[in-house]
Amino acid sequence: MDAKMVPDDGILDERDTRFVRQAIALAERAKAAGRHPFGALVVAADGTVLAEAGNNAMPPEGDPTQHAERLAVAAAAQRHSPQTLAKATLYTSAEPCAMCAGAIYWCHVGRVVYALSEQHLLKLTGNHPENPTLSLPCRTVFASGQRPVEVIGPIAALAEEAAQAHVGFWTS
Repeated sequence: MDAKMVPDDGILDERDTRFVRQAIALAERAKAAGRHPFGALVVAADGTVLAEAGNNAMPPEGDPTQHAERLAVAAAAQRHSPQTLAKATLYTSAEPCAMCAGAIYWCHVGRVVYALSEQHLLKLTGNHPENPTLSLPCRTVFASGQRPVEVIGPIAALAEEAAQAHVGFWTS
């Protein structure tokens, strides 16, 4: 089934913008803690934050599956029904990787909103061994599933704001 294609900025409301900025703040906190600068949160249809996470992956000594998006959706899925999550939104500072897109799908989250594209992220990280970027858009992963996941992003108006968390991180 095709992932629903939605243009970025034209349909963002104040709530979407606020929660994407909250994900960017989580990315900044992860960076301040010495972790990869990514953040994500799962928000119910009524605006309640169900779970949030910063990245906790620090290869080679850490667990590289501890991406913010995967951690947030897993925490939400442990406490909330698939029906609740189907109406929820994952807000994230950067486009979910293939692993995280799979977790989002399996946790039944129905909508994803992200600021920074995978291509833009690659320009910031370069060929960094701790971020071996997969050129596999989350929309492609979702389109391979049996149920739709709405995707909004990248968000041009917030991409540079999201990119700031990465400035200086991948070169140090």
